[in-house]
Amino acid sequence: MSLYNIKIEKLSGIGTKRAELFNKLGVFSVGGLLNFYPRDYEDWSEITSISEVENGASVCIKATVYDAFHSGYTKTGKFITKTAVCDDSGVCELVFYNNRYIDKMLKQGVTYRFFGKVSNVFGKVSMTSPTFSSDKAVAEMRPIYNLTAGLNNNTVIRAVKEAINLLPEKINDPLPQSLRERFGLCGLEYAIKNIHFPESIKALETAKKRLVVEELLVLNLGLRNLKNRKRSKNKNLISRDYSAEFESFLPFKLTNAQRRVISECVNDLKNPEISLNRLIQGDVGSGKTVVAGSVCYTLIKNGKQTAFMAPTEILAEQHYNYFKEIFKNTDIKIALLTGSMKASEKNDVRKKLALGETDLIIGTHALLTNDTEFKNLALVVTDEQHRFGVAQRAKLISKGNSPHLLVMSATPIPRTLGLIIFGDLDISTINELPPERKEINTLLIGSDKRVRALEFIKKEIAKGRQAYIVCPLVEEGETDLASAEEYSAELMLNHFSDIPVGTLHGKLKSADKEAVMRDFCDNKLKLLVSTTVIEVGIDVANATVMMIENAECFGLSQLHQLRGRVGRGGEKSWCILVSDSNTENTKERLRTMCTTNDGFKIADADLKLRGPGDFFGSRQHGLPKLSISSLADTRNLELSQKIADYVILDSQNLLDDRYRGLKSEVKRLFNTIGEESLN
Repeated sequence: MSLYNIKIEKLSGIGTKRAELFNKLGVFSVGGLLNFYPRDYEDWSEITSISEVENGASVCIKATVYDAFHSGYTKTGKFITKTAVCDDSGVCELVFYNNRYIDKMLKQGVTYRFFGKVSNVFGKVSMTSPTFSSDKAVAEMRPIYNLTAGLNNNTVIRAVKEAINLLPEKINDPLPQSLRERFGLCGLEYAIKNIHFPESIKALETAKKRLVVEELLVLNLGLRNLKNRKRSKNKNLISRDYSAEFESFLPFKLTNAQRRVISECVNDLKNPEISLNRLIQGDVGSGKTVVAGSVCYTLIKNGKQTAFMAPTEILAEQHYNYFKEIFKNTDIKIALLTGSMKASEKNDVRKKLALGETDLIIGTHALLTNDTEFKNLALVVTDEQHRFGVAQRAKLISKGNSPHLLVMSATPIPRTLGLIIFGDLDISTINELPPERKEINTLLIGSDKRVRALEFIKKEIAKGRQAYIVCPLVEEGETDLASAEEYSAELMLNHFSDIPVGTLHGKLKSADKEAVMRDFCDNKLKLLVSTTVIEVGIDVANATVMMIENAECFGLSQLHQLRGRVGRGGEKSWCILVSDSNTENTKERLRTMCTTNDGFKIADADLKLRGPGDFFGSRQHGLPKLSISSLADTRNLELSQKIADYVILDSQNLLDDRYRGLKSEVKRLFNTIGEESLN
């Protein structure tokens, strides 16, 4: 019987109540417990003399209990017990809270090993609530597990040891021996035993590598399988490519990268075997929107409808105005649909859409409502894809007969993450900026130089330019960080008393946001103090300075997005990062912004320094939960992709009997997100 079919309460000492505590941690079976890996380890192998301990360090000391136990209560009513231990070099006081049995657990005159954080102030050494073990029975590496109230670490350790004893004599390893030998991975039994109770640090590293690579491999294979399984035949085939005609009425020339990506999309539209299912990723200002416009134009000229969904009303309105300008000399009918429109306006737009009188609809989440219907929707475009989850995309797609899908992202995805985050999409990259896009000079300053920066902004405004100042928060008093409303008021009263200043943040009503943005776009406002609501696309070619307060609060990819709001015209532009953070990691991140304008290099740096969170956004969406691996682990992620390529070449769809166990693992992992068994 599979250990995954044996409930956790079958282990000795775990009744119904303790089983419920394990369930809270996501552990329901014996097999699940073996996959409940330690979050950390205490290294008991290296003994530190009491006289050599450093204040605040976590250490293991080998000492003998020599003092009696003294108990009492603190001023707050906590029960406290103190004793003292010694080694050849000195004395350490031990303090235990709310442990009425510690005098029975430790015996005077007996030597133990104690592990914990030490305080060493003026030569007085103490440990509070250390873990301890008999000197003769101690393991070198002690696992530390995630816990919940009512469940202690020792209980988990005992349960895991019993679960390991239930392992069959011969374990069915999902990775065939030939595969393990080829890629230098240990066997599953060795990995399980040494991830929980490592024989040494080297054994732990070997076990962890095996389990991390396997988990990433299973994820990799599952996503590839989903991509192939969900790929439908092309039900919206085109008879003619109109991309050259589209380019002919543009007031500018497309870059070679834009033409290449358009060609990749059109090739999908012509292919009867597959539908277009593609991500367009490119740096800020690389021209993704016009590429999407070309694809829309080709489908519309082939008699189809297209939908373009943006994450905010401001961005939807900008796209609407942009496409109205591009298509002004054509017969293409464009409409806008947002939540803040009057009910009568929305009803009129939806009526024309359902009758097929609208060719291109641009909107926000209002496109997802049940009363929004299409006559023959053939293409769905989503902008700033990280703002939308899989379910939202699927909702819009369901309104047509297997329409094509095109998603855009100005957050460049590192190569190692692309397949994981967008496992269900082909990826096209616009890796070339239009020639008019100038490099943005980026400076890092402390708040002591803020006044000089504001004077610089004032000089740029005097030349007829405009500027942004970005703050992390909205309302005064949330924290000590600068806020948009508070900051605007201060600037209007002092540095910019003679200059029109606008304030923009997410808590403003849509109509108020629109009014502020229109005034800024029309150059009625010279300075815009904003939160990150401008991150997702405000295009003002006259803006030349972006100052970002408390820059340490943002990820690199977000800072790069914000920086992309300037430099859109022909004038030299600047981005000024303001931060007083002394954290080395933060300073390294911000220095990266100053040394490169390449979004892909910035994305790689962000991945290494902060992990993959910035790239996922709402794609918390459809990925199974990982037990031990991290998508920031680029080395093992690359290795898992290499192994996945090998496995697929060696056995298409894992049909070979050698990969039966691996296929089962893929099914098990993806069943956690509600996927039916993968073919």
